[in-house]
Amino acid sequence: MPDTGQHGQHPEEQATAVPTPAPGAGGPAVGATSAAVEAGGAAPAASPAVDRMQRFTAANMIRSLLPLLVICLVLVGWSALKYNGGDPVREVDTTSAERAVAELAGYPVLVPRGLPEGWRPTSVRTDAGAASAGDPVTLQIGWYTPAEEYAGYVISDDADAEALTAVLDDATDDGTEQVAGQTWERRTAPNGETALTRTEGDATLLVTGSASDEELTTLAASLQPY
Repeated sequence: MPDTGQHGQHPEEQATAVPTPAPGAGGPAVGATSAAVEAGGAAPAASPAVDRMQRFTAANMIRSLLPLLVICLVLVGWSALKYNGGDPVREVDTTSAERAVAELAGYPVLVPRGLPEGWRPTSVRTDAGAASAGDPVTLQIGWYTPAEEYAGYVISDDADAEALTAVLDDATDDGTEQVAGQTWERRTAPNGETALTRTEGDATLLVTGSASDEELTTLAASLQPY
C-alpha cells in the first residue's frame, strides 16, 4: 500500500534545491564588477589610439604647424629677395617707343646713346601710338642716375606738349652752356630744377631733373640721331 505521508509525493513533483554559494566561498557575486567601479576602483586602461586623440588639442596642432609656417615664410622671403635682388628700381625698355617716334616724326629724332654705367631708364612715354604721319610727336624718357637722382629727356615738335610747358613756362633764363659742341639755353624751372633746352629743326629738346648739373650735361652730350 502506497505511503500517503510526506514521502508520498510523485518523483516528478519533487523540487530540486539549488545551493546558493556563501559570500567569499566561490566566484564573485553578481554585480561585483560594477560595484567595484562605483566604489572608486581602477577603470580599464585607454587604448593608444584614444590616448593620442585626447592629446590632439588645438594648442598642440598650432605647435605642430609652427615650424612648417616658419619654413614657408623663409622660402617666400628668399624668393622675393632673389627676384628683386634687393633693388627697388624697375628698368624699362625704351627701344620700341624710340622706333615709333622715328617712324612718324617730321624732324630728326635724337636719342641718348652710350650713357655711362649706372644710368637706368625707368620711364618712357610717347603719343606716337595715336598719331598719324605729319602729326606732332613727343618722346619723353626718364632715368635713375648713378647719384640716385632723376634726369629726364624730352623731344617734341608740339609747342603745347605738357612735358615741355610744365618745365619751360615761367622758367627763368640763366644764360647758355656749350655741351658737346652744341649751344644749350640754361634755365631754372619753377620747381627750382635746372633745365637745358635747344632746338633741332622743328623740334624742341629738353634735359631737366633733380640730377646735378654734371649729370644733366652728361645726358645732353649723349644725344645722337636715331
